[in-house]
Amino acid sequence: MKKFFSLALVASIVFSGCNSYLDVKPKGFTIPELVGDFEQLLNNTSLLRTLPASFDFLADNIQSGKRTDEALATSFDSYSFMLRSLYTFEHGPVLEGGDSDSYWDAAYNHIFTYNVVINNVLNAPDGKDAEKKRLWAEAKIGRAFEYLSLVNIYAKHYNEATATTDLGVPLILVEDINQKYERVSVAKIYELVQTDLEDALPFLATSSSNKFQPLKTVGFAFLSRVALYKGDYAAALSNAKEALKLNAYLEDYSQFTTKLKTTWGRVHYKGDPSKPFPEIRFNNETVWGRMGASSYGSLNGQVYASSDLLATYKRDMKGTKDMRYDLFFCRDSASFGGAVTHFPGRVLWGPYIDFNTGFSTPELYLIAAEAEARIGSTEEALKLLNTLRDKRIENNVHVSGLDKAATLAMVFDERRREMPYVGSTRLVDLKRLHTTGDLTKEIVHKVEDKEYRMSSGDPRMIIPISPKVLSLNPGMPQYER
Repeated sequence: MKKFFSLALVASIVFSGCNSYLDVKPKGFTIPELVGDFEQLLNNTSLLRTLPASFDFLADNIQSGKRTDEALATSFDSYSFMLRSLYTFEHGPVLEGGDSDSYWDAAYNHIFTYNVVINNVLNAPDGKDAEKKRLWAEAKIGRAFEYLSLVNIYAKHYNEATATTDLGVPLILVEDINQKYERVSVAKIYELVQTDLEDALPFLATSSSNKFQPLKTVGFAFLSRVALYKGDYAAALSNAKEALKLNAYLEDYSQFTTKLKTTWGRVHYKGDPSKPFPEIRFNNETVWGRMGASSYGSLNGQVYASSDLLATYKRDMKGTKDMRYDLFFCRDSASFGGAVTHFPGRVLWGPYIDFNTGFSTPELYLIAAEAEARIGSTEEALKLLNTLRDKRIENNVHVSGLDKAATLAMVFDERRREMPYVGSTRLVDLKRLHTTGDLTKEIVHKVEDKEYRMSSGDPRMIIPISPKVLSLNPGMPQYER
């Protein structure tokens, strides 16, 4: 099987990340040997850009604009070929033949870098063993993150009954691009992720001022997400609780408001327009900072909220005000510059905030709440939800006394309200909830007067590997789409 990513792309992070090398291993690549060089690799800012929000164009939160809209970026005609293909539920490829999949390429570039560190840092001739093991562990966290993200986009969601035969993604554990790569099962990817996390956890640091450095909190948070995705709710709960012991902070959204005639910095602290909503590196909710991929990372000003999503923001409100809706969406009009843009009767996504696509404390509350509900502890689940909602909803009224089904429904709604367009979370949740049997729904997308419909259990919810990659790997199997 031929290599399925560009040599130049794969090498770029290594070449740009270090300036001190003592050897070339393997041929064509310069592999660092000093501990400081490995640390520079892990601190390369290109690693921070991860899963984009663009794949959520398959999900149920997005409504495109009209050709006559003043907000031209929302118009279906302005979308790329890929976004139009996703939004209209096209069968087959979602990229044109010669186009690269920028997310796929970036993820495997990142994996190459992490493999360089994992396979070489422990043999560095300088540095203390503890320092080398920490870097090794941090690289394992990074590699696990990329693989979990990839497998949840390009494969079926984890299903214990079929995971050993369901197609996953190519598994690369060495920095040799000439190796033959095969598409392994979903189970094998999850096994690698689990092993990497368990290997890493003992050697991660416990504190750092760098929000982009994985700490022990990240290890527990990551294990909780993996367990949730696998349906191991006891493990999801125990790991989420361990992570929350280390960081349980929640921002109080009632302390923020918005201003006109701007984009970034639109959401700011009340009384101080110069003090914006805290970005990832300054936000105490951040457990491990990652940003959406540069292309369509956040969808700011590009999509309207679907009527289905808007209905979610109205449920369980009891006359109160959800500040996530109030702050991050624009109703009927928006002022992102000199002129006011009008879109009567519609609601535009426009926070102009780089939301964290790594791990944050709100997700931990939601994982713990779902796990509590799954095992029958509904009151504990509702306590966790109420804690989060107290920081998101002005004059929140606590909910209690719900049965298991109603509690789970509330958890699912809260996940949707908290992360509507963050890192393709909604797409993953729809695939997951179809697999668990909790939710299979018809997704409806409109373009002008035409409707497109698809079940959330449809194979088209799986992103296909690009024709360009397949042309280099003609034997690589695909999901029917």
